[in-house]
Amino acid sequence: MEQNSGDGIGIIWLAFIVVVLVALWKTFEKAGRPGWNAIIPFYNIYIMLKIVNRPGWWLIWYFVPLANIIVHLLVSLRLAKAFKRSEAFGIVLLWIFPIIGYLMLGFGSSKYTKISK
Repeated sequence: MEQNSGDGIGIIWLAFIVVVLVALWKTFEKAGRPGWNAIIPFYNIYIMLKIVNRPGWWLIWYFVPLANIIVHLLVSLRLAKAFKRSEAFGIVLLWIFPIIGYLMLGFGSSKYTKISK
């Protein structure tokens, strides 16, 4: 039987998604939220907004082109701050390379501290 070259890419993509969800699960747990919140699309963004002490209606901005990029950057910076990480960590590892950043937050020694508005 001939194998489709897309099968390998699909398996790699699925593995990538699983790793991201596991990292988010652990990050949510460290922030005092149930880990399963990380696996529900859109609700996970809403919970992330609550973790970084931003209003839930900001979720709307994630559906607006270009605004979603800016809001996600702001959320990434706030999340880095909540875990006592630098702004550079927020930009590079949570915004640009989130799989690495969320793994570091979820499985590393970082501790969550609720930040004020």
